[in-house]
Amino acid sequence: MSNRQKMKAVGAYRYLPLSDPESLVDLHIEKPAPTGRDLLVEVKAVSVNPADLDIREKNNYEAESPKILGWDVAGIVEQVGPECQLFKPGDEIFYAGSVARAGGNSEFHLVDERIAGNKPKSLDFAQAAALPLTSLTAWEGLFDRLGISHSVEENESILIIGAAGGVGSIATQLAKLAGLTVIGTASRPESVQWAKEHGADFTINHNSPFAPQLKEIGFETVDYIFCLNDTVQHFANMAEVIAPQGKICSIVPVAKSSQAGSLDMDLLFSKSVTFVWELMFTRSMYQTKDMIKQHDILNQLAELIDNGKLKTTLAERLEPINAANLRLVHEKMETGRSIGKIVLENF
Repeated sequence: MSNRQKMKAVGAYRYLPLSDPESLVDLHIEKPAPTGRDLLVEVKAVSVNPADLDIREKNNYEAESPKILGWDVAGIVEQVGPECQLFKPGDEIFYAGSVARAGGNSEFHLVDERIAGNKPKSLDFAQAAALPLTSLTAWEGLFDRLGISHSVEENESILIIGAAGGVGSIATQLAKLAGLTVIGTASRPESVQWAKEHGADFTINHNSPFAPQLKEIGFETVDYIFCLNDTVQHFANMAEVIAPQGKICSIVPVAKSSQAGSLDMDLLFSKSVTFVWELMFTRSMYQTKDMIKQHDILNQLAELIDNGKLKTTLAERLEPINAANLRLVHEKMETGRSIGKIVLENF
């Protein structure tokens, strides 16, 4: 029997419908120890993302050890590995982590310091936990993948499909800060209001053809499109309204589409349109040479928040972090109608 300390966690042994109490269970597992560049973090708050749902659903086999989900964490560094250079015990941090490792739905969690940032000083742990995964996705999508300048000189426009969701709420704010005219898509009065509160200049409904709606608000085409919802469903609409030599970035793979099909890339050919994917986990999964860029991005985001230029997208808090509450949040997320971010705090 191990002498190592135990800690609380929430995990899944196999895929089950959320109505089944065994779909996510409360656990006591061994507390890990940091090696290399890992930080051992005392977890204070976690947020739920579509990634949690995807990975829980893929976990459809009998597993000897539980799958721990959770890729949005805010907490306090308890110990540092022998090779750490960026943080010390007592530092307050926030991060998304890596899907190649256990998630953060546990009292203590290991994360590589190169993908963690200093928590915004002006936010509490729950407000900070709402941000990392969506903010990194938005930042990388806009600035790394679409190649948008941090200060746009010309009057350029971006269409953000799914502007009221977690990524959309941050992408809208960052795009406005860069100087873009932001058109967000939203289909309900409450999501339209949320998108506008977070900086959208205009909104259109993603359940109707884009071109006529854009013409009504004075746009023949848009320079950039950031697709955060059902790439296959929206592809023909995107191809129609993207400007010649424009750029499209999507975070939703074809396999996750609500309808069978593929992307007819020839629709983009005559306009010489760039199409690019964004997955925030690429850097950590493949241990890319520029992995530390996520540390830098999170620190820049924290600075923007503390300077009042960016705001958290926290929409709802729950307490404590346990299986029952996580099942509730997963159920809300499965509707596809959640606005902003739901955060759980304290074990």
